[in-house]
Amino acid sequence: MVLVLLVILGARLFQLQGLDTAGMAQAAVDKRLRTAEIPALRGDILDAGNTVLARSVQRFDIVVDQRLVEDFERFDPETKQLEQIQIEGEIKKLAGILGQDEETVAKAVVGDKPFNYVAKSVTPDVQEKVENLAFPGIQSRETTTRSYPMGEVAGSIVGFLGSDGSPLEGIEATQQEQLQGTPGERTFEIGADGIRIPVATNEETPAEDGQSVRLTLNSDLQWYAQEAIAAQVKEYSADYGTIVVMNAKTGDIIALADSNTVDPNDPGATKDGMRQSFAATRAFEPGSTTKMITMAAAIEEGITTPTTEYKIPPKYTVNGQTFTDALPHGTETVTTAGIFARSLNTGTVMIGEQLTRQQRYDYLRRFGVGQRFDIGIQGTTAGLLAPPEQWDGRQEFTVLFGQGLAQTALHTAVAYATIANGGVRMEPRLIDAYIDPDGTEHVVPRADGSRAVSGKTADQVQDMLETMANQGGGLPGKVEDYRMGAKTGTAEAPSEDGGFSGYTISYAGIAPMEDPEYVVVATIQRPEGGVFSLTAGPVFKKVMSQVLSTYNVPPSTTKPVKLPLK
Repeated sequence: MVLVLLVILGARLFQLQGLDTAGMAQAAVDKRLRTAEIPALRGDILDAGNTVLARSVQRFDIVVDQRLVEDFERFDPETKQLEQIQIEGEIKKLAGILGQDEETVAKAVVGDKPFNYVAKSVTPDVQEKVENLAFPGIQSRETTTRSYPMGEVAGSIVGFLGSDGSPLEGIEATQQEQLQGTPGERTFEIGADGIRIPVATNEETPAEDGQSVRLTLNSDLQWYAQEAIAAQVKEYSADYGTIVVMNAKTGDIIALADSNTVDPNDPGATKDGMRQSFAATRAFEPGSTTKMITMAAAIEEGITTPTTEYKIPPKYTVNGQTFTDALPHGTETVTTAGIFARSLNTGTVMIGEQLTRQQRYDYLRRFGVGQRFDIGIQGTTAGLLAPPEQWDGRQEFTVLFGQGLAQTALHTAVAYATIANGGVRMEPRLIDAYIDPDGTEHVVPRADGSRAVSGKTADQVQDMLETMANQGGGLPGKVEDYRMGAKTGTAEAPSEDGGFSGYTISYAGIAPMEDPEYVVVATIQRPEGGVFSLTAGPVFKKVMSQVLSTYNVPPSTTKPVKLPLK
């Protein structure tokens, strides 16, 4: 029996060592091989001047196979001999490299787990020192970490990643395909002690890093607008406020600021539901800022001119619906420009009722009301604009002065940018370009503009806006040394029970009037105090002044337009 067993064993050894040497060698190599993913660096998120808003940096996780952690021998190049190494001493060295106490490191590396974390997200410098220690069972795994150098600046727009690296909000989420890149792969051999064999197999498929995304935002103006609206909201004890800054000629969004915004470095510090940009995601009744669209439509249709006179009564009744003005007055003669400057609901209805229901709806749509703007962030809304056949007897008139419909502050900015741009509406644009890792830029083309009203009509409405800024309720937002146009707005704010609670106040303006280019819209929700004493003009003035200064717009040298009000 022993002889038979020896013969069988000999035959097997002959088969393996004489006939299948390559297979055995390959099996041994396969046992030693390990494959690790090489993470792709996530692309940066940049502002218009290439200031970094989000960036990924290379980091390493230090892991261990506890089963391999024991005393070992290490070759000493100086003595040319093997020396016995006690694991306790190596733990002390490892703790020093990682900046941890010995007890914590000992608990992490000693045991019988095949996999355990020792340290996460260490720098390449620390990883190199750990590798040089040649600690048995210790390996490093390449990873990345996301940082947001500007903190809360544009935080609700940039968005953030979850603890597992998955994108959760903002540009981080909507542009995941462009930002994430393609991971690579590294194959190498390890010895019985779990340490990589430096002269053995080392194959690598490089990772393809993600593209960077450049936004149209100016981070300096974004910061300034956030600080300004936060201060105004605090002064008024309001719920929140927003600022939108746009380039009317291009549709580029220069700032999209909220009084409350998330810090992507610590998103958990901000309540859920407060991490998106309210300027583009919260719809509200805009109030009198919409009168600009009504006037533009009536002028375009030949119904009125800025100097047409109307006899305005204290109350105006049409189709059984009675309308009054914020401030009582007797019957008086007022021009269209005067109706606009004094923000008279009565006169606005008298002019607007001459438009058909369909015309009222169509002009609102021409200026972007009721349309969703896909600017590259989550939660944007079209607001509410019911079709004219669904309007009731009062709504058909209230839409003329911004009630019975809802829109975001971004919608208001788009409408005013349309008039500033000579009657041509440009689609709002937040993403400017995608940039390859080698620096090649792929600029996102601007959509062709759509004409809302003629250039002649736009010029006349601009004159009415400038008159409003100099003689009407727009005075609190007047920017010194510059010709500008503006309109205020006040509307009741809806409450959670379906009624109304408090007010929404707005101030929308364009400048410089010689060649209008910049639009600023300031909106404040539910400020405390008397409605007639509240205005968003001061914060508008601060931000518009900063915009004109930032872009080196020279002060006006021509006199402002002042249309007759009576």
